[in-house]
Amino acid sequence: MSESSVSESSGSAGRPVRLAASLDGPRRAPVVVLGNSMGTTRDVWDPQLLALGDGFRLLRYEHRGHGGSPAPPGPYAIADLAADVLRLLDDFGIERASYCGISLGGMIGLWLAANAPDRIDVLGLCCTSAYMPAAAQAYRDRAVHVRRVGMAPVAAQVVERWFTPAFRGRDPATVAASRAALEGVDPEGYAGCCEAIAAMDQRASLAAIVAPTLVIAGAEDPATPPWHGGVIARGIRNSRLMVIRGASHLANVSAPGEITAALRAHLVAAPSAGRAGRSVASRQDADLPAAADLPASPARQPTRPAAR
Repeated sequence: MSESSVSESSGSAGRPVRLAASLDGPRRAPVVVLGNSMGTTRDVWDPQLLALGDGFRLLRYEHRGHGGSPAPPGPYAIADLAADVLRLLDDFGIERASYCGISLGGMIGLWLAANAPDRIDVLGLCCTSAYMPAAAQAYRDRAVHVRRVGMAPVAAQVVERWFTPAFRGRDPATVAASRAALEGVDPEGYAGCCEAIAAMDQRASLAAIVAPTLVIAGAEDPATPPWHGGVIARGIRNSRLMVIRGASHLANVSAPGEITAALRAHLVAAPSAGRAGRSVASRQDADLPAAADLPASPARQPTRPAAR
């Protein structure tokens, strides 16, 4: 069964945005939220859908300015983007969920697990970072640039960093599709996300994360090299680091077998006890959709599926 949220702006500065999203899978299955990297859409998770959709309900969403989500004027902060996801959970009536995120999606996952631990029970991170000071000015410069000239002039350079030369030569169709998706992103939304990454420093909050965490890094990722994953794994008590040889920034696309197997094993093995959190049905929020627009009941979180 598939459900979709309505894409609309919050109508108030500083308030969460209602994102474009889809919720697919058996109504009573545990929910896994899939967060994309900046410049991609929910389609970036296509290599994982079949395996992760077997026994889980998948909530995929689009960042501000991506895939039909609104793009209010920036700058944004990681906390703003995470608040959008919390609103999405509330809109769909989801008390608790597992969360897997790539790059910016992973940064959002870190914030959620540290600041809303009652909502996130398992965390999977791919090619991400808690702090990127060396790249901060480059992200700020890119924000200025795309606001001025749009996405097309930066697309080729950005996509080149997502895949190794070997993969680009082996699968040019995937590279071209990734570039087309990037060119379709709203420049204001992309710029605001750039500014969120530039301003981010989540190192101090890593110790607050209690969700079992898998950190995956691409050995050839120029954006978030493996040491970024190492910082995260050292900071989170219940975590482990996995490095994928021959993979660049979109490791889940270029090495789908390894990434999918690792994420599924992590999601299945994580403890399921205590998943029943507080109900969000009693929360009062004037911006929530009308009852007719919500799922029939809050998503229940039963026993996890068996590993395959």
